[in-house]
Amino acid sequence: MKSLLILGAGGFGQMIQETARLIGYAKVVFLDDAVKGEDVIGKCCDYQAFLGEYDTAVAALGDNGMRLYWTEKLMEAGYKVPAIIHPSAVVSPSAEIGNGSFIMQRAVVNTHTVIEHGVLVNSGAVVDHDSHVAKGAHIGLGSVVKANCNIDVKRKVEAGEVVFSTRRKIDGVTNRNLEDALYAFGFGNQCSYVKPFGQGHINETYAVYMPTEAGDEFAYILQRVNNNVFKDPAGVMENIFGVTEYLRNVIREEGGDPDRETLSCIKTKAGCTYFEDSEGQPWRCYHYIPNSVCYQLVEEPEQFYQSGNSFGHFLKQLGNYPASSLKETIPDFHNTVKRFANFQRAVKRDIKNRAITCRPEVKFALEREADCGVLVKQQEEGKLPLRVTHNDTKLNNILFDADTGKGLCIIDLDTIMPGLAANDFGDSIRFGAATAEEDERNLDLMHFDISLYEMYVKGYLEGTDGVLTPEEIESLPWGARLMTLECGMRFLTDYLEGDTYFKTAYPEHNLVRARTQFRLVDEMEQQFEKMQEIVRQYC
Repeated sequence: MKSLLILGAGGFGQMIQETARLIGYAKVVFLDDAVKGEDVIGKCCDYQAFLGEYDTAVAALGDNGMRLYWTEKLMEAGYKVPAIIHPSAVVSPSAEIGNGSFIMQRAVVNTHTVIEHGVLVNSGAVVDHDSHVAKGAHIGLGSVVKANCNIDVKRKVEAGEVVFSTRRKIDGVTNRNLEDALYAFGFGNQCSYVKPFGQGHINETYAVYMPTEAGDEFAYILQRVNNNVFKDPAGVMENIFGVTEYLRNVIREEGGDPDRETLSCIKTKAGCTYFEDSEGQPWRCYHYIPNSVCYQLVEEPEQFYQSGNSFGHFLKQLGNYPASSLKETIPDFHNTVKRFANFQRAVKRDIKNRAITCRPEVKFALEREADCGVLVKQQEEGKLPLRVTHNDTKLNNILFDADTGKGLCIIDLDTIMPGLAANDFGDSIRFGAATAEEDERNLDLMHFDISLYEMYVKGYLEGTDGVLTPEEIESLPWGARLMTLECGMRFLTDYLEGDTYFKTAYPEHNLVRARTQFRLVDEMEQQFEKMQEIVRQYC
């Protein structure tokens, strides 16, 4: 026969007696210092004397401190101190209910919630998922503890009170917007820490680390998107979700791994493709792809071959994706004619009085006005088709497999739009076939490496695998030359306008970048016939 000893014979104790009988205790008696009755067999201080006769006991005392005190005394004495759960209560199988806690009539304890010992969850109360109620607390009648809350030791949540989610301190979080974003994507209550990540010029990027049994693990990429650059964040994210979800199916059909070979975007807890913070800035989130590496410069020629192969294959994979469905998130992004017009306007306005400091660079760009229209004119005439293009095909926008060294995944899809294959090809060349970084101050270190150009051509044409038209193949050297010129003009334009687009580390940073690009253009012009011959050799 199951027996239960209850410390406290008041109203609460009587409720526990009724509940105990409902759940199968045949004999239920009390210890109480004030109340007398047939079923009160002693005072609370007599609890040790009854251990041989009653091995199971609870402390049904309304005062939080007294309930916790006597629950722990019973546990120390060697009693079995069970949780008492009313049959009408709803308790998730994944919830943890501590010793001597009480879950009363029609109370709800949801998924992965922890109730420590000596807690009272009173009638009609709700403790939602992933909350933590510390020992000795009292969740009052009809109250609601929302998800991801922490209730302190011996706290009383008043009847009908609503307790909202409690935020914890997260290492590496230095501002409220970052904190809000972590909670918006559902990481706030679990993540171990965050820290800045990457070397991008435009967006603000963080690595999010999550706890695992093996230790903290880099699990997610959280990024604040610069809406001064990307003025239609909804359009940007619509493009990215559409393309990555399409790629997953293509990769699966090819026998690849869609979780590693394309970005996996995450929606907010509210089901949105991005989160907008208090300043109106959008945040988005991706799964981190483990065992991958990213290179800022070509360290081995094979890397550049793999880069070409990856971007070429990316273009082929998206060959049947409807380019017309993509939002033009930055209008005329690679319209070199309009980029030249923007540059001319910046020179004329000279709003920061900087033109005097860059006369040779201004002259260099102005002398190449006729070149700017070469690809635009062919596209307008229908000779070059619009494709789904990445439009920012730098080497550091590819993840490489850390074990095999092969190109793994194309990243940074903000600028994925309808465009020309030559522009994607050319942007890779201007970045990867250079012998120094794009902000190298010593121009003697910056050269166009035609052997790297040849490696990329080989990889790119193998990756595209026959999908390019003869006219597109012939346009590739012009793409290299014009994307480098265009990028130099963009750096110079930003310098003249006060550095409003690209991140800068010092006042002349954009001017230094422009100079490196114009050095590359000059050397490409000198070797242009050779560049054309190489393309024809591999087509």
